[in-house]
Amino acid sequence: MRLLELAVLAGFEAPTGSGELEITGVASLQEARPGDITFFGNPRYLAQLRLSKASAVFVPLEFREEIGPVLLNVENPSTAFASVVSAFAPPEVVAELGIHPSAVVSSSAKLGERVSVGPLAVIGDSAVIGSGSVIGAGCLIGSEVHLGEGCHLHPGAIIRERCILGNRVILQPGAVIGSCGFGYEFKEGRHVKIPQTGIVEIGDDVEIGANTTVDRARFGRTIIGEGSKIDNLVQIAHNVQIGSHTIICSQVGISGSTRIGSYVTLAGQVGLAGHIEIGDKAVLGAKAGVSKNVPAGSMLIGAPAKPMKEFKQTNFYISQLHKLYDRVKELEKLVQK
Repeated sequence: MRLLELAVLAGFEAPTGSGELEITGVASLQEARPGDITFFGNPRYLAQLRLSKASAVFVPLEFREEIGPVLLNVENPSTAFASVVSAFAPPEVVAELGIHPSAVVSSSAKLGERVSVGPLAVIGDSAVIGSGSVIGAGCLIGSEVHLGEGCHLHPGAIIRERCILGNRVILQPGAVIGSCGFGYEFKEGRHVKIPQTGIVEIGDDVEIGANTTVDRARFGRTIIGEGSKIDNLVQIAHNVQIGSHTIICSQVGISGSTRIGSYVTLAGQVGLAGHIEIGDKAVLGAKAGVSKNVPAGSMLIGAPAKPMKEFKQTNFYISQLHKLYDRVKELEKLVQK
């Protein structure tokens, strides 16, 4: 595809005289070869950019260094690059409409139009599947589940009984929605299971990653708000409430009855204690351990979590301890003399 054609497709301006440049693929800075287009959006990769063999590269508006590839100055190189990737992506695999012969679908289940049910999938009694939804191979949809329109359940995803999912929800392989909450009472020397009778309710346009688990409520609902995106290997406990458009990265653990606002970011391996509240637009850095309420707009990191500025200052002081130790030893020698 000519660079000029890509420019029209993705909405950027090709530099004068470069419109006929032939682009044959997309790649990273390091892996790019002649004919590839790539992007540069982080200063730490400047050395890779200077050595890149790509034919064209998206760079920030202010970047002007003369290098080998044709420079495409744009406001957001990553976004611009993403817009051209689809032009070179392999054709999307389209699920075959209808019910595979090996699938088991209850006679009381209701399936909308243009639904695809893959091999060995199971759909329970009185389940409702919205139009245009795709149920991948080996999925399990429990009794009385309500699944909205345009949902996509990848192979092996599980939705247990009575849970409710909105429209255009995506479950990656192995995601489990509505598993029992982790609730026990210690009686007479034994841990006795507490019945978990609630459900999980998920809003529109939510995506949940592979092998992530969302526990049903002890009573009432565990809630994930519309537009929220949850990575792989996340644990969301019973009666948790998550607002809209929140980002939760891999290996986060959220204890029971915690409330998380909208537009929150939880970075990798964040751990949240139960029965606390995280305010809107808060950002919790990787491995933050949070045991108290977090005000809206806060930026915390560390275990126990503390404001970003305080965390950096503390780390700086710790890094200087060896110097303090040396000074104290020198002072001891002077006093002893």
